[in-house]
Amino acid sequence: MRLKDIRLAAVCAAMLAVALPGAHAAPCMTVTVTGAQGGPQAYQGQAGPGTLVRYGDDANNCNAVRLQFDIGRSTILRLSQLGIQSAQVGAVFITHLHNDHSEGLAELLQHRWMIFPKSPKLDVVCSDDVQAPLGFTMSCKKFVAHIADNAIQSGEIAQRLAENKERDAAGPSAKANVVTFAARNEPQTVWTSGDVKVSAIRSTHIPGHASYRVDTPAGSVVIGGDAGNDKFAPPRDSSTSAQVELLAKGADVIVHSTIHPAMGPDRDSGMPPPIFFRQSNASDLGAMAQRAGTKHLVLTHLIPPPGAASQGVWKVPGGALSEADYRKAAADGGFKGQVLVAKDLLSLRLPAK
Repeated sequence: MRLKDIRLAAVCAAMLAVALPGAHAAPCMTVTVTGAQGGPQAYQGQAGPGTLVRYGDDANNCNAVRLQFDIGRSTILRLSQLGIQSAQVGAVFITHLHNDHSEGLAELLQHRWMIFPKSPKLDVVCSDDVQAPLGFTMSCKKFVAHIADNAIQSGEIAQRLAENKERDAAGPSAKANVVTFAARNEPQTVWTSGDVKVSAIRSTHIPGHASYRVDTPAGSVVIGGDAGNDKFAPPRDSSTSAQVELLAKGADVIVHSTIHPAMGPDRDSGMPPPIFFRQSNASDLGAMAQRAGTKHLVLTHLIPPPGAASQGVWKVPGGALSEADYRKAAADGGFKGQVLVAKDLLSLRLPAK
């Protein structure tokens, strides 16, 4: 090829790159644990349970869509460490209304309402109202509608409104668009945006619990929440959820709350059996992930936290556990893939660079 032709080809290639800036950017997804704390206990500054899923391409560092699954205490601080502000979160998905999984929503909504009053409403996705066996109702709608009642009653919201008239007079709940669904035993699509699809399935822990799956061209991740078996105690085949296993078939990643078998009622921990048995243990999660064909298992919401001598008021028999103890428990269940023991801000990228 002549030099003139080579130069012409180079110019044409450069012009094409300008005309199609993202044409060759490969899709990617990042899964980040925003909080690894297990239960409402506090331990060494860990944030409450949460997982951030980001999707995009190499050109935007997998950061075009940002979805938060569960939103425990201090989630907004972990997001800030990732360079993400409250107005940049596209949707929040709540697995269940236990306070450790949901109390960070008040912080996020109030921050969005106060600092970014012109930002769009935040989709808050959760299951429909459901009546508990004891007669009360679990209601995500009411949770969001009343999320700033203490600030309203104290005069805080009125004071902030006086400072900036661009803020919605209805308060922080006005920044939420609640999207509910009837949780079923089969996966159903509950939220979409472009190439991103989020599915949900009913799972057992408390009434209204749901687990989620995110599918993108870069890969897929399942967030189990605190899902456990429909049978609350032995005899049963596993402590894990059959519904979550169905949801996880062929997924690249499972992120799941975890209790170590060492805390079992037969191990002298003092933990009440109903609390132990409503969580999935690490060995059964390893077995489930292997059956589902998953490549990566992220153990989070760790009960007990590695290095802790107790889980709240319940002791760890034999002393504190290590991350290696959790990996071994998952491997004992038969899992052959990668086991990641979560800490706040632990991240996994698909595909890996």
